[in-house]
Amino acid sequence: MRYNVSAIIEGYAQGYFLMGDDDNNLGWYGSRDRTLIPLDERFRYPKSLRRIINQNKFSVAINRDFQSVVDGCADRDTTWISPDLKEIYQELHYSGWAHSFETWEGDELAGGILGIVIGGAFIGESMFYRIPDGSKVAMVKLVEKLREKRFIIFDAQMMNPHLERFGAYGVGNLEYQDLLTKAVAMTELNFV
Repeated sequence: MRYNVSAIIEGYAQGYFLMGDDDNNLGWYGSRDRTLIPLDERFRYPKSLRRIINQNKFSVAINRDFQSVVDGCADRDTTWISPDLKEIYQELHYSGWAHSFETWEGDELAGGILGIVIGGAFIGESMFYRIPDGSKVAMVKLVEKLREKRFIIFDAQMMNPHLERFGAYGVGNLEYQDLLTKAVAMTELNFV
């Protein structure tokens, strides 16, 4: 093992997250504001997406192809997922901390969300799609899963217009730290 998994999980449990910079140097980052995906009635999505979900076009899997989800999330013109961070995600996955929540159309990976699970917190690192609506359906189905498992945080880290459409909202660091402390203490929860 090249990385200290315990130290990395401790960093995430304190509200920090890892990112690579333009030179692929890895560093810890924090934020005064965090973006959360609601796990209550504030979560919403367009009616057009509801129709797609009702068609059962996609099936859902957890960790069926973790590496392909990491690769899909990193496959962008600019990405914070450096080669070192890809290795870290693999080690966190092998240790039971990092997971991929995937949508499939038949045998083809349609989209996925990469995240780290600590207690009752799902810390979303990234998402991608290969088939239109693949990541959107993954988002809806992941929220259903997190509700079912009684999670209290779905941390999306930073706001963007895509997340706003699902009801994502910002919280200040003090509120986030309070929620995160409660979530991390929920060690009895099992995501998979």
